[in-house]
Amino acid sequence: MNKGKKMQKTGTSKGTCCFIAGIAVLLLGMGNPEALFAQRKVTIKLASMVPENTPWGAALNRMSQEWAAVSKGEVELRVYHNGVAGGEADVLRKLKLNQIQGVVLTSAGLNLIDSEIMTLSAPFLIRNDSELNRVLRDLKPVLEEKINKQGFFTLAWAKSGWVKIFSRREVFLPQDLKRQKLATSPETPEISQAFKVMGYQMVPVMMNDLLVSLNSGMIDAVYQSPALVGGMQLFGIAKNMASINIAPFMGGIILNQRAWSRIPEAYKPGLIEVSRRIAEDISDSITELETNVIKTMTSYGLKVNQISPEQEQAWYADVEGAMPALLGSTFNRDLYLKINSILQQYRSGH
Repeated sequence: MNKGKKMQKTGTSKGTCCFIAGIAVLLLGMGNPEALFAQRKVTIKLASMVPENTPWGAALNRMSQEWAAVSKGEVELRVYHNGVAGGEADVLRKLKLNQIQGVVLTSAGLNLIDSEIMTLSAPFLIRNDSELNRVLRDLKPVLEEKINKQGFFTLAWAKSGWVKIFSRREVFLPQDLKRQKLATSPETPEISQAFKVMGYQMVPVMMNDLLVSLNSGMIDAVYQSPALVGGMQLFGIAKNMASINIAPFMGGIILNQRAWSRIPEAYKPGLIEVSRRIAEDISDSITELETNVIKTMTSYGLKVNQISPEQEQAWYADVEGAMPALLGSTFNRDLYLKINSILQQYRSGH
Protein backbone atom coordinates (compact mmCIF):
# COMPACT_ATOMS: atom_id res chain seq x y z
CA MET A 1 0.00 0.00 0.00
CA ASN A 2 2.74 2.40 0.98
CA LYS A 3 4.71 1.29 -2.03
CA GLY A 4 1.83 2.18 -4.36
CA LYS A 5 1.45 5.58 -2.77
CA LYS A 6 5.18 6.09 -3.13
CA MET A 7 5.04 5.26 -6.82
CA GLN A 8 2.08 7.59 -7.31
CA LYS A 9 3.89 10.35 -5.51
CA THR A 10 7.00 9.85 -7.63
CA GLY A 11 4.98 9.92 -10.86
CA THR A 12 3.25 13.09 -9.78
CA SER A 13 6.57 14.61 -8.91
CA LYS A 14 7.96 13.81 -12.38
CA GLY A 15 4.88 15.18 -14.09
CA THR A 16 5.10 18.36 -12.05
CA CYS A 17 8.78 18.75 -12.98
CA CYS A 18 8.01 18.35 -16.68
CA PHE A 19 5.18 20.87 -16.41
CA ILE A 20 7.40 23.38 -14.64
CA ALA A 21 10.17 22.83 -17.19
CA GLY A 22 7.70 23.45 -20.03
CA ILE A 23 6.50 26.67 -18.39
CA ALA A 24 10.12 27.76 -17.95
CA VAL A 25 10.87 27.21 -21.66
CA LEU A 26 7.74 29.13 -22.61
CA LEU A 27 8.62 32.03 -20.33
CA LEU A 28 12.14 32.10 -21.68
CA GLY A 29 10.75 32.22 -25.18
CA MET A 30 8.39 35.05 -24.26
CA GLY A 31 11.31 36.93 -22.80
CA ASN A 32 13.38 36.22 -25.92
CA PRO A 33 11.12 36.34 -29.01
CA GLU A 34 14.19 35.99 -31.24
CA ALA A 35 14.59 32.45 -29.92
CA LEU A 36 11.09 31.48 -30.99
CA PHE A 37 11.62 33.18 -34.36
CA ALA A 38 14.85 31.26 -34.89
CA GLN A 39 13.04 28.00 -34.25
CA ARG A 40 10.54 28.54 -37.03
CA LYS A 41 12.84 30.35 -39.49
CA VAL A 42 13.52 28.38 -42.68
CA THR A 43 16.86 28.86 -44.41
CA ILE A 44 17.19 27.90 -48.07
CA LYS A 45 20.76 27.63 -49.34
CA LEU A 46 20.65 28.21 -53.10
CA ALA A 47 23.68 27.33 -55.24
CA SER A 48 24.31 29.02 -58.59
CA MET A 49 27.12 28.42 -61.06
CA VAL A 50 26.47 31.83 -62.64
CA PRO A 51 28.81 34.73 -61.73
CA GLU A 52 27.26 37.25 -59.35
CA ASN A 53 28.14 40.15 -61.67
CA THR A 54 25.70 38.93 -64.34
CA PRO A 55 21.98 39.69 -64.75
CA TRP A 56 21.19 36.25 -63.29
CA GLY A 57 23.32 36.99 -60.23
CA ALA A 58 21.65 40.35 -59.64
CA ALA A 59 18.21 38.79 -60.09
CA LEU A 60 18.93 36.08 -57.51
CA ASN A 61 20.04 38.69 -54.99
CA ARG A 62 16.83 40.61 -55.61
CA MET A 63 14.83 37.40 -55.19
CA SER A 64 16.49 36.83 -51.82
CA GLN A 65 15.43 40.28 -50.64
CA GLU A 66 11.86 39.86 -51.86
CA TRP A 67 11.53 36.42 -50.26
CA ALA A 68 12.46 37.96 -46.92
CA ALA A 69 9.82 40.67 -47.38
CA VAL A 70 7.06 38.27 -48.48
CA SER A 71 7.72 35.84 -45.60
CA LYS A 72 8.24 38.58 -42.98
CA GLY A 73 11.75 37.28 -42.51
CA GLU A 74 10.68 33.71 -41.80
CA VAL A 75 12.19 32.32 -45.03
CA GLU A 76 15.82 33.25 -45.65
CA LEU A 77 17.27 32.66 -49.11
CA ARG A 78 21.06 32.49 -49.05
CA VAL A 79 22.56 32.57 -52.54
CA TYR A 80 25.96 31.03 -53.20
CA HIS A 81 27.13 32.49 -56.53
CA ASN A 82 30.09 31.79 -58.82
CA GLY A 83 30.03 28.00 -58.57
CA VAL A 84 31.50 28.01 -55.04
CA ALA A 85 29.27 25.05 -54.14
CA GLY A 86 30.62 23.00 -57.07
CA GLY A 87 29.56 22.06 -60.58
CA GLU A 88 26.05 21.10 -61.54
CA ALA A 89 26.54 17.40 -60.77
CA ASP A 90 28.02 18.31 -57.37
CA VAL A 91 25.23 20.67 -56.34
CA LEU A 92 22.57 18.25 -57.52
CA ARG A 93 24.08 15.56 -55.29
CA LYS A 94 24.15 18.04 -52.38
CA LEU A 95 20.54 18.96 -53.13
CA LYS A 96 19.49 15.33 -52.82
CA LEU A 97 21.35 15.06 -49.49
CA ASN A 98 19.77 18.35 -48.31
CA GLN A 99 23.21 19.90 -47.77
CA ILE A 100 21.79 22.67 -49.92
CA GLN A 101 18.10 23.18 -50.56
CA GLY A 102 18.00 24.88 -53.95
CA VAL A 103 19.99 25.18 -57.16
CA VAL A 104 20.00 27.18 -60.36
CA LEU A 105 20.54 24.66 -63.14
CA THR A 106 21.14 25.12 -66.84
CA SER A 107 19.69 22.71 -69.39
CA ALA A 108 22.71 20.50 -68.71
CA GLY A 109 21.95 20.31 -65.01
CA LEU A 110 18.25 19.74 -65.59
CA ASN A 111 19.26 16.93 -67.90
CA LEU A 112 20.89 15.18 -64.91
CA ILE A 113 17.40 15.04 -63.36
CA ASP A 114 15.63 13.96 -66.55
CA SER A 115 17.62 13.08 -69.65
CA GLU A 116 14.92 14.27 -72.04
CA ILE A 117 15.47 17.93 -71.16
CA MET A 118 18.83 18.14 -72.96
CA THR A 119 16.93 17.66 -76.22
CA LEU A 120 15.83 21.32 -75.92
CA SER A 121 19.49 22.20 -76.42
CA ALA A 122 20.16 20.03 -79.47
CA PRO A 123 22.39 22.21 -81.71
CA PHE A 124 20.42 24.35 -84.18
CA LEU A 125 17.11 22.61 -83.45
CA ILE A 126 15.45 25.71 -81.91
CA ARG A 127 16.82 28.77 -83.68
CA ASN A 128 15.27 31.95 -82.24
CA ASP A 129 13.13 33.37 -79.41
CA SER A 130 9.79 32.97 -81.15
CA GLU A 131 10.48 29.29 -81.85
CA LEU A 132 11.54 28.74 -78.25
CA ASN A 133 8.38 30.40 -76.94
CA ARG A 134 6.24 28.12 -79.09
CA VAL A 135 8.05 24.96 -77.92
CA LEU A 136 7.91 25.91 -74.24
CA ARG A 137 4.22 26.77 -74.47
CA ASP A 138 3.49 23.18 -75.45
CA LEU A 139 6.14 21.26 -73.50
CA LYS A 140 7.08 23.11 -70.29
CA PRO A 141 4.22 21.64 -68.15
CA VAL A 142 5.22 18.13 -69.21
CA LEU A 143 8.89 18.73 -68.41
CA GLU A 144 8.07 20.27 -65.01
CA GLU A 145 6.02 17.23 -64.09
CA LYS A 146 8.96 14.97 -64.94
CA ILE A 147 11.29 17.01 -62.70
CA ASN A 148 8.86 17.18 -59.78
CA LYS A 149 8.34 13.42 -59.82
CA GLN A 150 12.05 13.01 -59.01
CA GLY A 151 11.65 14.61 -55.57
CA PHE A 152 12.09 18.23 -56.56
CA PHE A 153 9.96 21.34 -56.96
CA THR A 154 10.34 23.48 -60.08
CA LEU A 155 10.16 27.01 -58.75
CA ALA A 156 10.75 28.90 -62.01
CA TRP A 157 12.18 28.75 -65.53
CA ALA A 158 13.88 31.56 -67.38
CA LYS A 159 15.06 32.00 -70.94
CA SER A 160 18.55 33.36 -70.53
CA GLY A 161 19.63 34.09 -74.06
CA TRP A 162 21.46 31.99 -76.60
CA VAL A 163 24.59 29.90 -76.58
CA LYS A 164 27.09 31.22 -79.09
CA ILE A 165 30.58 30.29 -80.26
CA PHE A 166 33.54 32.34 -78.99
CA SER A 167 36.92 31.51 -80.52
CA ARG A 168 40.51 32.63 -80.98
CA ARG A 169 40.21 32.64 -84.76
CA GLU A 170 37.29 33.66 -86.97
CA VAL A 171 34.41 31.24 -87.40
CA PHE A 172 31.97 31.54 -90.30
CA LEU A 173 31.51 27.93 -91.37
CA PRO A 174 31.60 24.57 -89.53
CA GLN A 175 35.08 23.78 -90.90
CA ASP A 176 36.43 26.98 -89.32
CA LEU A 177 35.46 25.71 -85.88
CA LYS A 178 36.54 22.12 -86.54
CA ARG A 179 40.14 23.36 -86.88
CA GLN A 180 40.05 24.70 -83.29
CA LYS A 181 39.93 22.87 -79.94
CA LEU A 182 36.44 23.35 -78.54
CA ALA A 183 35.74 23.20 -74.80
CA THR A 184 32.87 21.07 -73.59
CA SER A 185 31.53 20.50 -70.09
CA PRO A 186 32.29 17.05 -68.64
CA GLU A 187 28.75 17.23 -67.24
CA THR A 188 27.16 17.37 -70.71
CA PRO A 189 28.41 14.28 -72.56
CA GLU A 190 25.38 14.48 -74.87
CA ILE A 191 26.44 17.80 -76.37
CA SER A 192 30.06 16.69 -76.54
CA GLN A 193 29.04 13.52 -78.37
CA ALA A 194 26.89 15.51 -80.79
CA PHE A 195 29.81 17.72 -81.76
CA LYS A 196 32.24 14.77 -81.93
CA VAL A 197 29.96 12.98 -84.39
CA MET A 198 30.08 16.09 -86.55
CA GLY A 199 33.89 16.08 -86.51
CA TYR A 200 34.80 18.66 -83.86
CA GLN A 201 37.82 18.49 -81.52
CA MET A 202 36.25 18.36 -78.06
CA VAL A 203 38.18 19.03 -74.83
CA PRO A 204 36.38 18.50 -71.46
CA VAL A 205 36.79 21.57 -69.23
CA MET A 206 34.85 22.61 -66.12
CA MET A 207 33.26 26.06 -66.34
CA ASN A 208 35.45 27.54 -63.62
CA ASP A 209 38.57 26.43 -65.54
CA LEU A 210 37.67 27.94 -68.92
CA LEU A 211 39.79 31.08 -68.57
CA VAL A 212 42.84 29.15 -67.39
CA SER A 213 42.41 26.65 -70.23
CA LEU A 214 42.18 29.43 -72.82
CA ASN A 215 45.27 31.12 -71.38
CA SER A 216 47.27 27.90 -71.50
CA GLY A 217 46.25 27.04 -75.08
CA MET A 218 44.50 23.86 -73.95
CA ILE A 219 41.39 25.11 -75.79
CA ASP A 220 40.74 27.63 -78.57
CA ALA A 221 36.96 28.05 -78.43
CA VAL A 222 33.94 27.79 -76.14
CA TYR A 223 30.20 27.68 -76.65
CA GLN A 224 28.56 29.74 -73.93
CA SER A 225 26.07 32.49 -73.18
CA PRO A 226 27.46 35.97 -73.98
CA ALA A 227 26.53 37.08 -70.45
CA LEU A 228 28.67 34.31 -68.97
CA VAL A 229 31.53 34.99 -71.36
CA GLY A 230 31.41 38.66 -70.42
CA GLY A 231 31.20 37.96 -66.70
CA MET A 232 34.11 35.49 -66.83
CA GLN A 233 36.21 37.77 -69.11
CA LEU A 234 36.75 34.98 -71.66
CA PHE A 235 36.48 37.36 -74.62
CA GLY A 236 39.95 38.71 -73.84
CA ILE A 237 41.35 35.59 -75.50
CA ALA A 238 38.40 34.18 -77.45
CA LYS A 239 38.07 37.43 -79.39
CA ASN A 240 35.66 36.20 -82.10
CA MET A 241 31.94 35.53 -81.69
CA ALA A 242 29.95 33.82 -84.45
CA SER A 243 26.54 35.51 -84.76
CA ILE A 244 24.56 32.27 -85.24
CA ASN A 245 22.52 30.86 -82.32
CA ILE A 246 23.68 27.38 -81.29
CA ALA A 247 20.96 26.59 -78.73
CA PRO A 248 18.77 28.35 -76.16
CA PHE A 249 20.38 28.94 -72.76
CA MET A 250 17.79 27.92 -70.18
CA GLY A 251 17.85 28.36 -66.44
CA GLY A 252 15.73 26.53 -63.90
CA ILE A 253 15.41 27.27 -60.17
CA ILE A 254 14.85 23.97 -58.39
CA LEU A 255 14.24 23.19 -54.70
CA ASN A 256 14.14 19.79 -53.07
CA GLN A 257 10.75 18.70 -51.79
CA ARG A 258 12.07 18.41 -48.24
CA ALA A 259 12.89 22.10 -48.11
CA TRP A 260 9.72 23.13 -49.94
CA SER A 261 7.57 21.21 -47.44
CA ARG A 262 9.16 23.11 -44.52
CA ILE A 263 8.03 26.49 -45.84
CA PRO A 264 4.71 27.63 -44.31
CA GLU A 265 1.86 27.17 -46.76
CA ALA A 266 0.74 30.77 -46.29
CA TYR A 267 3.97 32.06 -47.86
CA LYS A 268 4.31 29.64 -50.78
CA PRO A 269 2.07 31.47 -53.30
CA GLY A 270 3.94 34.72 -52.68
CA LEU A 271 7.35 33.09 -52.99
CA ILE A 272 6.34 31.39 -56.24
CA GLU A 273 4.97 34.68 -57.59
CA VAL A 274 8.21 36.53 -56.74
CA SER A 275 10.41 33.81 -58.25
CA ARG A 276 8.46 33.51 -61.49
CA ARG A 277 8.11 37.27 -61.89
CA ILE A 278 11.86 37.72 -61.55
CA ALA A 279 12.46 34.84 -63.96
CA GLU A 280 10.08 36.50 -66.43
CA ASP A 281 11.90 39.80 -65.96
CA ILE A 282 15.12 38.04 -66.95
CA SER A 283 13.45 36.47 -69.97
CA ASP A 284 11.82 39.72 -71.09
CA SER A 285 14.98 41.78 -70.84
CA ILE A 286 17.58 39.24 -71.90
CA THR A 287 17.73 40.40 -75.53
CA GLU A 288 18.56 43.93 -74.43
CA LEU A 289 20.97 42.64 -71.80
CA GLU A 290 22.80 40.41 -74.30
CA THR A 291 22.96 43.28 -76.78
CA ASN A 292 24.54 45.50 -74.12
CA VAL A 293 26.98 42.78 -73.03
CA ILE A 294 28.06 42.14 -76.63
CA LYS A 295 28.37 45.88 -77.24
CA THR A 296 30.58 46.22 -74.17
CA MET A 297 32.74 43.27 -75.17
CA THR A 298 33.03 44.71 -78.70
CA SER A 299 34.32 47.97 -77.25
CA TYR A 300 37.06 45.91 -75.58
CA GLY A 301 38.08 44.11 -78.76
CA LEU A 302 35.51 41.38 -79.44
CA LYS A 303 34.83 40.86 -83.15
CA VAL A 304 31.41 39.61 -84.26
CA ASN A 305 31.69 37.18 -87.19
CA GLN A 306 28.43 37.90 -89.05
CA ILE A 307 27.08 34.65 -90.50
CA SER A 308 25.24 35.00 -93.83
CA PRO A 309 21.99 33.11 -94.60
CA GLU A 310 23.91 30.81 -96.94
CA GLN A 311 26.47 30.06 -94.23
CA GLU A 312 23.65 29.40 -91.74
CA GLN A 313 22.32 26.68 -94.03
CA ALA A 314 25.75 25.02 -93.98
CA TRP A 315 25.56 24.76 -90.18
CA TYR A 316 22.01 23.37 -90.29
CA ALA A 317 22.94 20.81 -92.94
CA ASP A 318 25.98 19.70 -90.93
CA VAL A 319 23.77 18.92 -87.91
CA GLU A 320 20.97 17.32 -89.91
CA GLY A 321 23.45 14.90 -91.47
CA ALA A 322 24.65 13.78 -88.03
CA MET A 323 21.31 13.70 -86.22
CA PRO A 324 20.17 10.18 -87.23
CA ALA A 325 23.18 8.76 -85.38
CA LEU A 326 22.41 10.86 -82.30
CA LEU A 327 18.71 10.15 -81.84
CA GLY A 328 18.02 7.46 -79.26
CA SER A 329 21.54 7.64 -77.84
CA THR A 330 22.47 11.29 -77.35
CA PHE A 331 19.04 12.91 -77.61
CA ASN A 332 15.62 11.52 -76.75
CA ARG A 333 14.11 10.46 -80.06
CA ASP A 334 10.44 10.99 -79.13
CA LEU A 335 10.99 14.46 -77.68
CA TYR A 336 13.22 15.52 -80.59
CA LEU A 337 10.57 14.47 -83.09
CA LYS A 338 7.87 16.21 -81.06
CA ILE A 339 9.87 19.45 -80.93
CA ASN A 340 10.70 19.19 -84.63
CA SER A 341 7.02 18.68 -85.45
CA ILE A 342 6.06 21.77 -83.43
CA LEU A 343 8.73 23.79 -85.22
CA GLN A 344 7.80 22.59 -88.70
CA GLN A 345 4.19 23.63 -88.10
CA TYR A 346 5.32 26.98 -86.69
CA ARG A 347 7.70 27.69 -89.56
CA SER A 348 4.98 26.88 -92.06
CA GLY A 349 2.72 29.46 -90.41
CA HIS A 350 0.40 27.11 -88.50
